[in-house]
Amino acid sequence: MLDLTAVLHTHNDALRLGRCLETLYPCDHILIIDHNSQDATVHIARQYGAQVIHPNFGTDADRYAQPATPGWVLALDPRESLTESLAASLFELKEEWKQARSTPLSVSSYSVFLREETAEGWMEISAPQTRLVPHVWNRWNAKLPVNDPSAVPLKGELLHFAFP
Repeated sequence: MLDLTAVLHTHNDALRLGRCLETLYPCDHILIIDHNSQDATVHIARQYGAQVIHPNFGTDADRYAQPATPGWVLALDPRESLTESLAASLFELKEEWKQARSTPLSVSSYSVFLREETAEGWMEISAPQTRLVPHVWNRWNAKLPVNDPSAVPLKGELLHFAFP
């Protein structure tokens, strides 16, 4: 069976990390790449069962986004949370993979829609973003995958919180 690993890069994100991790119940693993947090970020991550690693100085942050576990990587920002409908889509996708014993060869990646918190309320971001990629993905824009125009959109959204 293919595993689903959430990957997040953190730096002093203790105020918002719990909200994100609370929604990652469809994921089999959580990998936190912590960039020298001085607050309770690492403690909170470990409370949720996340594996925490610290990148080596001078190493590109995206090199740590490829966990050793075969499967798929869900790349998130610690200020983001899955909606219930996106979590349901991930569970359905994992069930499809389980029944097929693999992922469809025609699917190279999956994308999600974002809603962003603003001072005026929630704003929908019109273009989906590639966030679910195979663990061997090698096209990264720093901490998130490079957008793949052929990515299959999932139902549901990621919520991006601007405020703690």
